[in-house]
Amino acid sequence: MTRTSAGPKILRVGIIQDGKIVEERHIRRPDSVSIGQDAKNTFVVPASNLPPTFPVFDFRGTHYYLLFTERMDGRVRIGERDVDFATLRTQKLAQKRGTFYALQLDESAKGKVSLGEVTLLFQFVPAPPPPARMALPKEFRGTVWSSLDHLFFAILAASVLLNFSGAACIAFSPKPPDSDVTLDQLPDRFAKLLVPPKPPEPEKPKEEAKGEEKVEKKEPPKKKDKPASDEARKAAIAQKVQSKGILKILGSSGGQGALKDLLGEGTGTQDVASALKGAQGGVVVATTGGVGGPRGGGAGSAAGIGDVGTAGGGNVSLGSKGDARVSGRVAAAAPEVDSADVDREALARYIKARLTAIRGCYEKELKRNPTLKGKVVVRFNITPAGRASDIRIEENSVGSSEVGLCIQSLMRSWVFPFKPPDEVPVQYPFLFTASQ
Repeated sequence: MTRTSAGPKILRVGIIQDGKIVEERHIRRPDSVSIGQDAKNTFVVPASNLPPTFPVFDFRGTHYYLLFTERMDGRVRIGERDVDFATLRTQKLAQKRGTFYALQLDESAKGKVSLGEVTLLFQFVPAPPPPARMALPKEFRGTVWSSLDHLFFAILAASVLLNFSGAACIAFSPKPPDSDVTLDQLPDRFAKLLVPPKPPEPEKPKEEAKGEEKVEKKEPPKKKDKPASDEARKAAIAQKVQSKGILKILGSSGGQGALKDLLGEGTGTQDVASALKGAQGGVVVATTGGVGGPRGGGAGSAAGIGDVGTAGGGNVSLGSKGDARVSGRVAAAAPEVDSADVDREALARYIKARLTAIRGCYEKELKRNPTLKGKVVVRFNITPAGRASDIRIEENSVGSSEVGLCIQSLMRSWVFPFKPPDEVPVQYPFLFTASQ
């Protein structure tokens, strides 16, 4: 790259798509420039006819080289004339590198490169001055002492001094000597715990006078009951059975007699079999195979849950239920950093580690509108404390402003692994596409 009296010139590249300039960038640090759909490219363009990546400019040594193929169209100004790519190939003004042709560029070169529906314009221009850092006037800055609440600070200092002096007095005061305590000086409750009282001795039985004989009183033997005979025991059991409700009914002979005694004369004189004869058509004994059998006067069949009809007609469907899901993809291109205090590759790795949360902002709106896709370019400053400030959406072609607002909210909580001496402006593009 050559130098002039005004300083070195840098490469300026603009991307035109559908007749509109979609992106423009100054390559402040000499480096190779690529374009394509891959997030690792310098320019990420969602065009269907672009390959994943294509190197347009190759920086070697101190010069830029324009790379093109035989199928590409474009024009380059060399000196005072414009030359198309076909003339560069036929006149061997461009060197052959495998499948590419390389043309060395100087600071006066400019031109355009056609890549299907995308057109790339380039030229070398003087480096624009860095953005001025805004600072408050001196009279508004103030000092640390002026920003403090003097009354609160005085109360806090007095409280700390009193607490410290009290703690110092307690810490440095001599320890009182330990005095020996005798057993007589202990309270009664502690003395009882240390020396429990002796349990009382049991009274000794009085000795009987000598010469007296011990007379033991014997109780007369109890009379044993004679075992009842089998016939008497069976009769007693039958008597108990006949006096017990339903057992009295079922235990009666012929269904009469006891039935009369229990229900009275109004029940009739029929036996139990005759009384239940009329219900044989509607009463059956439930078995495992007969669940849902006859009811009333007719016959039925067991019904499953699949046979139950709904209010709208048809049977209940037992199929599995699933939720429709939508998903999207997000790709982050290389950031544009205007300072050497922030490593561009380290910044790209930091933001790519948080692409899952960025994708959540896109998928949330993708559920409402499945046709959303495009690019969001965020511009922000990295403060000396490593936080993001002055976050603003410079470009949003997704079709939903909520995606940009969600990204701004996420970036406010980021803490970057950089501590630059001054605020560093950064421009970062995100490409959103729906998963197929």
